Amino acid sequence: MDFGVVLQLTPPSSRAVELVRQAETHGFTHAWTFDSHLLWQEPYVVHSQMLAATRKIVVGPMVTNPATRDWTVTASTYATLNEMYGNRTVCGIGRGDSAVRTLAGKPTTVAALRDAVHVIRELGNGRSVDHNGRTLTLPWTAGLSPAPSLEVWVAAYGPKMLELTGQVADGFILQLADPDIARWMIAAVREAAERAGRDPMSITFCVAAPAYVGPEEERAHMLDQCRWFGGMVGNHVADIVGRYGVEGADGGVPRALTDYIEGRQGYDYNEHGKAGNSHVDFVPDAIVDRFCLVGPVERHVERLRELEELGVDQFALYLQHDARESTLEAYGTRVLPQMRRTVTAIR
Repeated sequence: MDFGVVLQLTPPSSRAVELVRQAETHGFTHAWTFDSHLLWQEPYVVHSQMLAATRKIVVGPMVTNPATRDWTVTASTYATLNEMYGNRTVCGIGRGDSAVRTLAGKPTTVAALRDAVHVIRELGNGRSVDHNGRTLTLPWTAGLSPAPSLEVWVAAYGPKMLELTGQVADGFILQLADPDIARWMIAAVREAAERAGRDPMSITFCVAAPAYVGPEEERAHMLDQCRWFGGMVGNHVADIVGRYGVEGADGGVPRALTDYIEGRQGYDYNEHGKAGNSHVDFVPDAIVDRFCLVGPVERHVERLRELEELGVDQFALYLQHDARESTLEAYGTRVLPQMRRTVTAIR
């Protein structure tokens, strides 16, 4: 299993760059950032510095969207970063949440996201693509060595988005770490891939969730520090419930995902992704415990092994709490070593 770290970009940006440098030193393979231009700093500017400060780590947004950025500009940005730093980016993309809602907008349609994935991936890989009635290309990518290489991973929860992911995505981003929900969603993506004539095992599965390492006697504090995540996920769940109903018609949605938002009464994006925010009282401890990884190292390893058995290829941990450095170090020195496969020398 690979490991990634997910960061918000607030001043000073050098702090995020330093955390990514530390993450690579600890054996992490990916660094992700939020992408919401009104709430936080511009990710692609900081990504360039993250790549410059590291040697191998892969960097990308978790997640961008097709509404607030022109697709061709997005593709050119990845192609430029990959030329500069050697194909070390990945495009995480979804329909849009905070980036569009802070502009009084709405998430894009599934059809628009499908088209955006195609345009960004083709241009980002140095290929021509038909878009807006024209055949487009990035001519400066011709002849580059190594050739441009960009994967597009789709973040999804609802049935139609899971179907789209199986049909077109290189990877699937699931932003919660509940094994039962992960099992259902991974199966839905694989089934969609198989129906589309794709190899279901060719899709990379990434689970992203807050992780907080600490002693059991501090459990209440750790849960409170990660409660914001249940509120963030609740935004997407509310959309799903509004579209499919609480019983999950048209493909079915696990009640384990939808029931907890019954007490939800709106959301303030000014506190989006912040520990201790004031509007997530509806999120019970049980949801935080299911969606996040909280507690001693042994509890983290147990959950990670369960996710790995389900086919999860990467766990990306959000560090939006008051123990960022200590959790990062605990993962690097105590969790990752236990998750590495033992290799026996051939005699």
